[in-house]
Amino acid sequence: MTVLVDHASLIMKGLWITVQLTVYGILATVVVAFAVGLARLSEHRWLRWPAIAFTEVFRGTSLVVQLFWFFYALPYLGVYLNPMVAAVLVLGLNEGAYAAEIVRSAIASRPVGQTEASVALGIRPRHRLWRILIPQSIPIMLPSFGNVGVDLLKATSLVSLVTVYDLTQRVTAIQQSVGGQTGVLFGALLVLYFALSMLLALLVRALESRFSLDRSVIRRRGLFVDRAQVSV
Repeated sequence: MTVLVDHASLIMKGLWITVQLTVYGILATVVVAFAVGLARLSEHRWLRWPAIAFTEVFRGTSLVVQLFWFFYALPYLGVYLNPMVAAVLVLGLNEGAYAAEIVRSAIASRPVGQTEASVALGIRPRHRLWRILIPQSIPIMLPSFGNVGVDLLKATSLVSLVTVYDLTQRVTAIQQSVGGQTGVLFGALLVLYFALSMLLALLVRALESRFSLDRSVIRRRGLFVDRAQVSV
């Protein structure tokens, strides 16, 4: 345990980097997920086909290879990325490709009757999407988004490949410098990642309760549409 106390400041710096990567990566993932997921639902081929290609490429290739491409290969094309920027960008694009399917499937699973009723009421497609379909789909998306967030957190351990000194890299460096204490150091690393994962899980559960509460209130009122639709 002494080694943990002696190197606590280094471990905390690595932990902070991992937290930043996770937060920024999740934000990037959400943006990518909605952009690509909605594009896949578009009636326009020039939007739908590139979205399908993006999803298949980033889901079908290794995250490690993507990190190397963005950080080591792009400079040969004249594009230079800061290590942190490259890491967040790749994490967001990779996890966003998976999350885009969550967005697409959740929205596509909404009852057809809602769309037909919206058309009958003269609600424009843009309003129908953002004020009816998406709000009702968010509670369905949240559990799967939680899994994506935890997966992204674990994937941050790979960013040391592009010279980002995250939690895993710093603990590994400490283990190499002291020449031992592997069980203690990597046991602490396991606990820290587990604690971060539990925090993410608790956050998702809180969001689920929040959105589920809104839906239950609407159901008790005998309505079959989202509160946002009522205000239209």
